[in-house]
Amino acid sequence: MTGISMPKTTRAHAERRHALAPGPDDAFLAFSKAVFAPGALDARTKQLIAVAVAHVTQCPWCIEGHVKAARREGATGSQIMEAIWVAAEMRAGAAFAHSVKALDLIGDETTP
Repeated sequence: MTGISMPKTTRAHAERRHALAPGPDDAFLAFSKAVFAPGALDARTKQLIAVAVAHVTQCPWCIEGHVKAARREGATGSQIMEAIWVAAEMRAGAAFAHSVKALDLIGDETTP
C-alpha cells in the first residue's frame, strides 16, 4: 500500500478510548472475545471469515489484525488468499445483483 500512511494503534489509544467510554469499551471487548471463541466454528475458520470481511469493509487495521490472528490459528497463506478471493467475488457479486435496479429504471430499451 503506497501513498496513505495509516497510524498504528497503541496502548495509549486503547487506554484513552477506555477512559472516555469504559462501559461500551468493556462491552465491545467482551463481545469480540465471545465472537472469536471456538464454538460451532473453530477459531481459524472465524479468523478466515474476519479476513474476508475486513477486505470487503476495507479496514486496514482489521486486515492486519485478522491476518495475523488467522496465522496464529494455523491458517496458511493459501487459505488466507482464498478467503480474500471469496470476499472479492462477494463484493463484485453484490454490484452485479444490484444491477436489476438499474435495469428496472432503464425500462424496455433493448439497444445499447
